[in-house]
Amino acid sequence: MEASKENMSDLENSMVTIIRAFHKYSGHKCKLRKAELKELINNEMNHFILKLHENETLDELFSDLDQNGDLEIDFKEFITLIAMVTSACHELFLPNQHDY
Repeated sequence: MEASKENMSDLENSMVTIIRAFHKYSGHKCKLRKAELKELINNEMNHFILKLHENETLDELFSDLDQNGDLEIDFKEFITLIAMVTSACHELFLPNQHDY
């Protein structure tokens, strides 16, 4: 990427962070297996998603995300998870109505 981190906006820096987190757990194959997805969620999203302990919960989440049925989560499928969690947590970060 040509732009330096200093020149990027907060949103752009956040996007880079999401990409890097995905690749940290997926490696060069650019896909997450079930165990890697669990590790990513438990290590990187533990304030927004409860730690995954039950295999049934992980199986259901994985199945919902794996849109093409290849038993791996690619980056586009991963972004679905990010969008769902961000949307669900949005209200936690809304400014109080009386601040306006």
